[in-house]
Amino acid sequence: QVQLVESGGGLVQAGGSLRLSCAASGTIFSINAMGWYRQAPGKQRELVATISSGGRTNYADSVKGRFTISRDNAKKTVYLQMNSLKPEDTAVYYCNADLQVVLYAPVTDYWGQGTQVTVSS
Repeated sequence: QVQLVESGGGLVQAGGSLRLSCAASGTIFSINAMGWYRQAPGKQRELVATISSGGRTNYADSVKGRFTISRDNAKKTVYLQMNSLKPEDTAVYYCNADLQVVLYAPVTDYWGQGTQVTVSS
């Protein structure tokens, strides 16, 4: 059974920094793209950043230049370094991974349980 476990959320003042981590565990053959999404109260879940297995990154315009996504393939872990945080970054942040549990299995989407990030003004 695959699990994605996030950590690193919390309360921070505007202008501060946080680093989120998400570790994948369980029966995993390979991990393709990994990413972070967020959902603020009353809003739809939105993409924050993604990273391919080869390290190619993609960011939402709202976080470009402030957030950095990275991954450690050996540890099956993806990170999100968030700098210059703003109150509008307040949301539940979810980790996502597209992975195969065994060879020839379909690539399937998995989600973490979410971690709260609150930025005070």
